Amino acid sequence: MRDWYHIFPKNTGLSLYIWIIFCVLPFYFIFRSISPWEIGVGVVITILFFAVYWLTFNSRGALIYIGISLQFIINILMTVLFGYVYFALFIAFYVGNLRSRAGFISMYVIHLVLTAAAIIFAFFINYVLFLSHLPFLVMTILGVILIPLNKYNRLKQEELEVKLEDANQRIAELAIVEERHRIARDLHDTLGQKLSMVGLKAELSQKLIDREPDKAKVELQDIQNTARHALKEVREMISDMKNASLTDELSHVRMLLDAAGISYEIHNGADSSELPMLTESVLSMSLKEAVTNVVKHSNARRCLITLTESDRDIFLKITDDGNAAPEVDFGNGLQGMRERLTFVNGECQVFSSENGFEVNITVPKVLRQIEEG
Repeated sequence: MRDWYHIFPKNTGLSLYIWIIFCVLPFYFIFRSISPWEIGVGVVITILFFAVYWLTFNSRGALIYIGISLQFIINILMTVLFGYVYFALFIAFYVGNLRSRAGFISMYVIHLVLTAAAIIFAFFINYVLFLSHLPFLVMTILGVILIPLNKYNRLKQEELEVKLEDANQRIAELAIVEERHRIARDLHDTLGQKLSMVGLKAELSQKLIDREPDKAKVELQDIQNTARHALKEVREMISDMKNASLTDELSHVRMLLDAAGISYEIHNGADSSELPMLTESVLSMSLKEAVTNVVKHSNARRCLITLTESDRDIFLKITDDGNAAPEVDFGNGLQGMRERLTFVNGECQVFSSENGFEVNITVPKVLRQIEEG
């Protein structure tokens, strides 16, 4: 339920004080009349207009159309009897608040036609009065045309923004769930097999320790090596889960390419300080994986890394002149890169040719609104 003062139109380009003047102004037109009867009628219908406006402003369903119909009638009476046409601006704002598309279009057309007809009819009755404020009549007609459209479109835009925010929130929640599932899979793949091996070798060592101590010592040494290897993999996995800075990763890439003897060019056209944390982490890990593939598998002599940013997306391109396979295999590293990119609705395109290998990564900026919100 909105408060009573929200009956004053907002976001129409006019100050609140102007609308207050429009509320007081009808009494100026009314008290210009000589007949007490006309003054009484004018005061009553003015009070009735604001009462109907206030009572039906927060309504839904049929009541809102009954209220707006009464306002149409009052506006016509005030225009014809007293030359006061500015209630049409209040009604224009009221029409713009209608949520139903059919209701808005029908009320908009009716209001425009009735207002124009009332002004034309009243002009022939008392043209001297209307000529004295003709510029304001033109402004009123423009307001009747533009205010409902502006208000209706603004409300629809606000609804879409709310839906977009909800969608972004769902994406963030799904990304968290998927990341948890990935961590569970990684832990299972990393520890499951090795812990099973440790258990089997421990049982075997227990059986051999009395009969064949030397073999038991070998099995115990294997258990120790397996445990150390598993601990190393867990540490590496935890390190990958931490937030990876894109600036730091670019520095690591330079060191890696220098150590491998691969010449490189890096063009960074994106402001990493403005990137969401999740997006930066995914881009950093994808960059690391792509450059690692270049060093390990391509036998490349040259590598080009380009990072650019548009209003909607972040683009990362890694190309090399190495020995590209005729068919791209999305196993291991490349598959892991694709899985990470799904957390931020990113895409990965890989091209291989006789001239080398190319990885194109696109990540939308939709998550930026979530963080700022």
